[in-house]
Amino acid sequence: MFDLAGLQAAVAQQGRVARVVIAGFEGSSPREVGAAMLVWATGQSGTIGGGALEWQASARARARLARGDDGLLLSREALGPTLGQCCGGVVQLLTEVYDAQTVAELSGDVVARPLNDAAVPLAVSRVLAAARGAGTMPAPGLVQGWMVEPVARPLREIWVWGAGHVGRAVVGVLAPLPGVSLTWVDVASERFPEAIPDGVMALPAADPAVLARHAPQGAEHLILTYSHALDLALCHALLGRGFARCGLIGSKTKWARFRARLSDLGHSASAIARIDCPMGDRSLGKHPQAIAIGVAADMLRARPTASRQENVG
Repeated sequence: MFDLAGLQAAVAQQGRVARVVIAGFEGSSPREVGAAMLVWATGQSGTIGGGALEWQASARARARLARGDDGLLLSREALGPTLGQCCGGVVQLLTEVYDAQTVAELSGDVVARPLNDAAVPLAVSRVLAAARGAGTMPAPGLVQGWMVEPVARPLREIWVWGAGHVGRAVVGVLAPLPGVSLTWVDVASERFPEAIPDGVMALPAADPAVLARHAPQGAEHLILTYSHALDLALCHALLGRGFARCGLIGSKTKWARFRARLSDLGHSASAIARIDCPMGDRSLGKHPQAIAIGVAADMLRARPTASRQENVG
């Protein structure tokens, strides 16, 4: 997926940025086609994997930036003979340089560009027509001398309620994941850290339960606030609003009490059972980062529209 938002942000901060993407491979490859990284003079983000492959590609990208090179460069990297890696594959890397002008020219749901001055081939025209007409996104890769990549769009909306130690750890784990849109809510702006991860929307709300009643019905929710009363209010509000999935931090004892209180508030047993509590993997321990890893793993394994019980069953 072409992370257009990430590229735009990097160009806004750094001026000129090189993007290195795996365009194809034969045999083994450290990452899939479409895996990309951004490189600038003093840093980089993302990864194409491979250790020595990434180091060499980063150095080449910085050299292109230093020389003022433009355009696209396609290279073949033999992982074994050239880089001394055990994989034995051959990877095709596409390196391209973007600035404010060239990144502003990118639009639509698919980014397609030629490796030379060739006209648009019929195969690429069909790919673009399918994306425009039917919303059918192509797989990233080379198509008759053109590099074609779908633009990354959030596939899952995740709302994290609470900016305490666990909330910060959970956001830190989830924020870098592709295809995830994160909304982070707490009762006041000072509850959030000074540095909010890129792509995360922090929303201070004096009464989060009121905000919950307006959350997208297709969103997934992680409730881990400082207050059991607020946790209960959020569960009540979200059960009334509807959601794709919902997880609540807590013990079995806490959940038994919540089930009784939510039942008293008029929610059916089947509706209450859609909330996962305790959530995550308790065997990993109670350290905030351990909880975050368990919660993230649980979400990555799960279908976005099913509770843990439904996924297991």
